[in-house]
Amino acid sequence: MSETDAPRNARHSASGLDLVPPDAAERAALEADLTLEEKRVLLAHGTEAPFCGTLLGEKRPGVFCCRECGLPLFRAATKFESGTGWPSFSEPVDPDHVTAVRDVTHGMVRIETRCARCDSHQGHVFSDGPPPSSQRYCINSVALTFVPEGTALPDPLGRGDGIA
Repeated sequence: MSETDAPRNARHSASGLDLVPPDAAERAALEADLTLEEKRVLLAHGTEAPFCGTLLGEKRPGVFCCRECGLPLFRAATKFESGTGWPSFSEPVDPDHVTAVRDVTHGMVRIETRCARCDSHQGHVFSDGPPPSSQRYCINSVALTFVPEGTALPDPLGRGDGIA
């Protein structure tokens, strides 16, 4: 299909993945699959307790994807030990996959990170990370799904996102 034949609402990241938000029926199906804790974090902008996330110690090669819609967000190669109690990453898979939103809750100013496709809350980004990016994407484990290298990416929306 040529660009002129593409739907008017088609939107892709620089890496070629579909960023069109889920429609109402797709969103309902995605949200129905979430646990109560996942709903609290992803949909209500919550935070899991530090040092309890299941992905904190994950060190295998692969990709960390949005738990809600499956969009690849962070590569394992960019994960580092920050000592904060949450998985930390120095950069996203593709800058188009993460949306930054000013967050003034809890008496401070921070930058919230959300999935660019489904708008689910992931965590926050800070400027105290390692070089060269100096970024620390502090992300809730419950907001992510780890996909080992060479494994098919989750594709709950049927968009053919590929292999990690």
